[in-house]
Parts: sequence; C-alpha cells; structure tokens
Amino acid sequence: MGTLLECKDLTKSFSGKTAIDHIDLSIESGHIIGLLGPNGSGKTTFIKLLCRLYDPTEGEILLNGIDINPIGIESKRHISYLPDHSYLNMNQRVKEIIAFFQDFYEDFDSERAYDMLQKLNINPNDSLKSMSKGTKEKVQLILVMSRKAELYILDEPIAGVDPAARDYILDVILTNYDPSASILISTHLIADIENILDQVIFIQNGQIRLSSSVDDIRAEEGKSVDALFREVFRC
Repeated sequence: MGTLLECKDLTKSFSGKTAIDHIDLSIESGHIIGLLGPNGSGKTTFIKLLCRLYDPTEGEILLNGIDINPIGIESKRHISYLPDHSYLNMNQRVKEIIAFFQDFYEDFDSERAYDMLQKLNINPNDSLKSMSKGTKEKVQLILVMSRKAELYILDEPIAGVDPAARDYILDVILTNYDPSASILISTHLIADIENILDQVIFIQNGQIRLSSSVDDIRAEEGKSVDALFREVFRC
C-alpha cells in the first residue's frame, strides 16, 4: 500500500486567526484512521480542507501525488465525505436521494445502498422528514459508504446513533469499503471505535500532537487509545 494523501505545510487562517497550523501528514492506503482532538482543535476545518470545501492559506494537499488544491473536482472523484450535519433535502424520499447520488457520482453503487437500507430496516419510500435524527444519520452514512471511493472521511458518524446500533453501524463501515481504500473517522466516542482503528491522529490547536499506529500505542504506552487521549488532553 502506498501513500494515498499527503499534506505539506498545510495552513488555514480565518481573519488572521490560525485554525490549521503548518500540518505535515501522510495517510496510507488500506487503513482506518481516527482523527481525535478536543472541541475547537481543528478537526472539522482540517477535514474541509481535505474535501476542498476550504482553500488552504498556505501549503498543499496531494492525492495520489496530484495537487488537489486548485482542482476541486478531483476531491469529488476520490473522496466520499460524511459531514457532521445534515445536508439532504428533508422533503425527498430516500429512493429519490439515491437516484440523485447515482446521477451525481460515477462510482455510486445503488445496489449496495438498497442492501444496507434493508439490513437497517429503513424503508426507501420514506421521506427524511418522517425519520428520527438517528435514522437520518444512518441514511447519510449509507449514501457515503455506497460510493467506491479511495478515501472515506466521516465526521462524527455515530454521534446521533443510539448505543445499541453503534456496533452495527461500525460493521456497515467495515464491510462496505474496498480494503485498498482508507477511512478517516473524526469522533469524540473513542472507546466505541477504538477496536476498528489501525492508526490515530491527535490534533490540538490546529497542530498534530501525535500520529501513530494503535498497535504502537498499546505496545509502547501500555494503554488504550482512549486512555492515552484522556491523559494527553486531560479529559
């Protein structure tokens, strides 16, 4: 597996305030990575830079060695993004949204989407406005994971899902992506996802505090990722 995404001196400022501060980072293919940090650490800003929703103030982002900064369409072709808030038309039925995604994304697999809907007991004829918050978030996750992307970026994918459904949601994530792709998950629920992570990135004040494999943390620190996170950030 090679380097999928690389950030070089990546910086983002808003009105003179630095949100992402000269980040150098590589993400390899074939890994599930946790992007972890306290509130206001820069996680969502970093994600939006990767998805080309923000322009960097300085630095560059390379996807498969190609600079995606000036070419927004490249991120759409290779990255499947789940934001931390709803972005769908609440008046549409699920099957209508699936048809839209199939038309918009060349790599969207509607058969996979309908299969996941069935497994989660979600009726494709239902409109989003008739659903609970948790069910809406499940639909958004299904849409994102039904693409054949190289990098899946999930911002708080299980935050609004009840604890009983979290294991199943994580199973949906694990079983519906190409093993050669990578998944970047931003979450506060570290203990719930730790067992599926290969690597973690700790971010604070827009800077990388730690980037390590989960195995190395357990071997060298003798503790879980959740315990190390609480120690580093004094949670």
